[in-house]
Amino acid sequence: MKFNYIGKTGLRVSEICMGTMTFGTTTNKKEAFKIMDKAYDRGINFFDTAELYPVPPTAELAGITEEIIGEWLKTKQRDSVILASKVAGAASGWFVPPIRHGMTAIDSFHIQTAVEKSLKKLDVDYLDLYQMHWPDTVVPIDESLEAFDKLVRSGKVRYLGTSNDTAYGLTKANETSKNKNYKKFESIQNNFSLLNPRFLDELKTVCLNENISLLPYSPMAGGVLSGKYNGDSYPEDGRFSMYLKNENPRVKAMADRFINKKTIEATRRYVKLAKQNNISPVTLAIAWSKQFDFVASTIIGARKSEQLDASFEALDLVLGEDILNKIQEIQNDILYPMG
Repeated sequence: MKFNYIGKTGLRVSEICMGTMTFGTTTNKKEAFKIMDKAYDRGINFFDTAELYPVPPTAELAGITEEIIGEWLKTKQRDSVILASKVAGAASGWFVPPIRHGMTAIDSFHIQTAVEKSLKKLDVDYLDLYQMHWPDTVVPIDESLEAFDKLVRSGKVRYLGTSNDTAYGLTKANETSKNKNYKKFESIQNNFSLLNPRFLDELKTVCLNENISLLPYSPMAGGVLSGKYNGDSYPEDGRFSMYLKNENPRVKAMADRFINKKTIEATRRYVKLAKQNNISPVTLAIAWSKQFDFVASTIIGARKSEQLDASFEALDLVLGEDILNKIQEIQNDILYPMG
């Protein structure tokens, strides 16, 4: 297993991080334990969750994922695991999270409330990485950072990160931390995949120049890159099969972003490329994500433990120049499939 440091921190994490957002809904506790055990036994030491999980988020289920992880963690040495969680983003953001009665904000009260609840559900004394799930468009970033800074100085959190942020947002937060002498965001967790390489446009430059690590999520583009949506019909249990039937306009818009003519055509070409090189399209997608020097750890997900095998094969794969050039050709031909 190769390990990388997150930013300029003492967090030495495996190249692959185990995502947990399905634990408690499509993945029951028994299967979640199998997934985490299999990842841990393979050498993965980095596990990512959030107070909002599992998905789809509901007020009744929020926090169950953390409880499952906390119970599993009792079977391991705490300091052998790098544990990350998140405070839900503000209700002023892209959707209203169904916790704290839909009144969430990235202010001192909500940050403190969220971290205390996560520590209790995970049954741990501290979190290795605590992340802002998405930015607050109302509360000033210096107020948010002051609250996060207090968590680090109190010992409840070791390091800080952000998620679903922009180049401006990350830069503004970084400069504010410098000016106010607050602990900075050492990582950013954004959507990044063969179908969504937008991070390379601007955020890559910020990360490289400011020593901030990307923790890419959805490297499989929600499962689209496996090719399972490229047939005559969509799988009944597929996430976007269900999302396309959902009457919520935000959910349907998300499905349309992942499933459209450009994503399907690009996926067809990636699947063909993978077959030509005798690897799984899943392995290709994960290997591409982890090969960037600004990436510390790529977050994968699984509903069943056997789904991990193709992702784990990427740990031993370094893509050659020829295959990287062919990937670039596809990205040049089909620009921004996800918009």
